[in-house]
Amino acid sequence: MILAEPTTLRRRLVVAITVACGTVLLWWSLALTPGDPLFYVGALALAAVWVIGALTSGRLRWRPEDPDGVRSFALWRPVGIGLALLAVFCAGALLVAQVPALATPVQNLLDHARYGFLPVVLVITVVSGFAEELFFRGALFQAIPDRYAVWLSTALYALTTVGSGVSLLVFAAAVLGLVCSLYRRATGGVLGAAVIHIIWSSGMLLLLPPLLERLI
Repeated sequence: MILAEPTTLRRRLVVAITVACGTVLLWWSLALTPGDPLFYVGALALAAVWVIGALTSGRLRWRPEDPDGVRSFALWRPVGIGLALLAVFCAGALLVAQVPALATPVQNLLDHARYGFLPVVLVITVVSGFAEELFFRGALFQAIPDRYAVWLSTALYALTTVGSGVSLLVFAAAVLGLVCSLYRRATGGVLGAAVIHIIWSSGMLLLLPPLLERLI
């Protein structure tokens, strides 16, 4: 039997505790009444949980290294992927808007943006996106054996949103998590995945509410 290295055991313990705390905090934040100032507190506290969990788990891989050891990062690639993913979800909103059972829970979720101060919500969205990638495609990804990392990190990311009770949020988390995980594996670093997440989440925040209002 092969035992895990102490550093791996430590990372997995920190990751497990962080997932448990983050899941509960996310459920509590989304259960708040839209417009409640505590939503800002909860969202920032959740981002802090992801960041602290990631940084205390051990060293993270930020950017890929070329064969000669030189670090590189092509920003246009994750930006393009993020915009393409955003376009797909906006197109999907055309279908969601026609099904009240799906559209209503999404609208209730977006009420946090409608009744909140949009610039503040946007900043929180960016910070949260970066924090989630730092943890899920950073610490969590590195805590899982390579052959399972993409699928298991995606599944755990989606499972953290189940408590929201919004099936489309779980679906969105699964799709976003899979895309970011595949990019994380392809590039070897978490930075590109963070750019994809931030482009997607910011675009959804700004575009989805007015789009649904026009369609419903």
